Amino acid sequence: MEVFKHDQSIVRFMANAKKFGILSIALVVISLGLLMTKGLNYGIDFAGGTVIQVKYSGDAPIQKVRDILNKSKEYQGANVTYFGSNQEIAIRTKSTSKNVDVDISDQMSKILKNTGKFEIRSVDMVGPAVGDELREKGLMAMLLSIIGILGYISFRFEWRFALASVIALIHDVTISLGALALFQIDVNLPILAAILTILGYSLNDTVIVFDRIREGIRTIKSAQLGDVIDESVTRTLSRTTLTSLTTFFVVFTLYLFGGELLKGFSFTLLVGVVVGTYSSIFVASPILMWLKFSISEFRAKEAEKLKREKEKEKMRAMYEQGTM
Repeated sequence: MEVFKHDQSIVRFMANAKKFGILSIALVVISLGLLMTKGLNYGIDFAGGTVIQVKYSGDAPIQKVRDILNKSKEYQGANVTYFGSNQEIAIRTKSTSKNVDVDISDQMSKILKNTGKFEIRSVDMVGPAVGDELREKGLMAMLLSIIGILGYISFRFEWRFALASVIALIHDVTISLGALALFQIDVNLPILAAILTILGYSLNDTVIVFDRIREGIRTIKSAQLGDVIDESVTRTLSRTTLTSLTTFFVVFTLYLFGGELLKGFSFTLLVGVVVGTYSSIFVASPILMWLKFSISEFRAKEAEKLKREKEKEKMRAMYEQGTM
């Protein structure tokens, strides 16, 4: 199925490469500014603390719960929000009980006994040391992923392709983290999983575009890299559009109906799908031009490689015929 007929007209993407480059730089700078000023809102997984999930038989008296908790020394300043519906709330506090004999469910039941009929559905606790360790390992996972990607693309393509793809990945992750900082979404393990998913999705999209560009260098007669990129990207436009839209609608459905637990995860993926699709065309591809990738050198290497393969085939044929 083709949405765009590439044999009818070539979309001149690279004619606006500088404009999109300025837009990308602006988005990255804004994202870095948000990360430095507002910062990431680390959730319980990374910052440590306690999350208590409470479900009421009717609408939860959230303001009354806040007032009662603010009077409590241990839970003063706790963050109380609705959790999926008006009947359910989540109480988040950065403190954890150091006394293993204390049952937090019983303790919270006594504190909230005058707020109505309810049940404590779950209590999750993460110590500060564990949170720090998870945060460090999460960062290490991202760095190792990027290093692995750099090595893979260098092996499969050429170092300029590898550098362009890694810059595009850093661009995608930075903007995604900036969106998390802007909306102060809790950064926890599902968010980390979403970031790593974005790396994989964006890389897959970029590799497909690069594969078509490499094929175009071999088959398209033009000696101008910009023309080759335009025609090659136009050929992938139908595939990119259909894949991205399908993924976007699936993740958007997850965002709308997946419940409170999946809100942050699906929001991060929504941003990542949009930014990843954009970067594979308007970030990774122009960087090849700015890195002075030479079509003539590539074609000369390909010709030399083909020549060596033919010589090997000729020698193998001679050996099999007993003429050498």
